[in-house]
Amino acid sequence: MSDPQVQAAGDLVLDRLEDQINWYDRKSQAAQRAFKRIKIVEILAAALIPFLTGLKFPHVSLIVGGLGVLITILEGVLHLNQYQQNWTTYRSTCESLKHEKYVFLAHAGPYAGASDPRALLADRVESLVSQEHAQWASVQQQAVKPSGAQ
Repeated sequence: MSDPQVQAAGDLVLDRLEDQINWYDRKSQAAQRAFKRIKIVEILAAALIPFLTGLKFPHVSLIVGGLGVLITILEGVLHLNQYQQNWTTYRSTCESLKHEKYVFLAHAGPYAGASDPRALLADRVESLVSQEHAQWASVQQQAVKPSGAQ
C-alpha cells in the first residue's frame, strides 16, 4: 500500500502540471488568435490602399489616410502586446511541460532511476515555468527600454 500523504503530494504535483499545461495552451492559443486577426486586418487595409487610390470618389484620400493610421495603430498594438512572441514562447513551454508529463508517466529519462520521481517532476516543472517567466520579464524590460539605451 502507498502512503496517503505521498499519494496526495503526487496528486498536487500532477494537478499543478496539468494546470500549467492548460494555462500555457490557452494563452498560446489566445495570443495566436490575436496576432493572426490583427495581421489579417493589417493586410486587408494595406491591400485596399492602392485599390482605393485608383478610384475617383469624394473623400478617398481621407479613407486611404485612415487605413494608413489603422495600420500604424495595429503595428503598435502588436509591438506593445508581443502576441507573436508570447504565442511561440507559451507554445514552447506548453510542449516542454507535456514532454515532462509523458516522460514521467512512462518512468523514462531522468525519472527512471530517480529515488523520488514526483519530487523530480515538481522540480523540473517549476524550473520550466520559472525559466519562461524570467524570459518573459526580460522581454518586457527590453520592450520598455527607451530607444538608444543599452
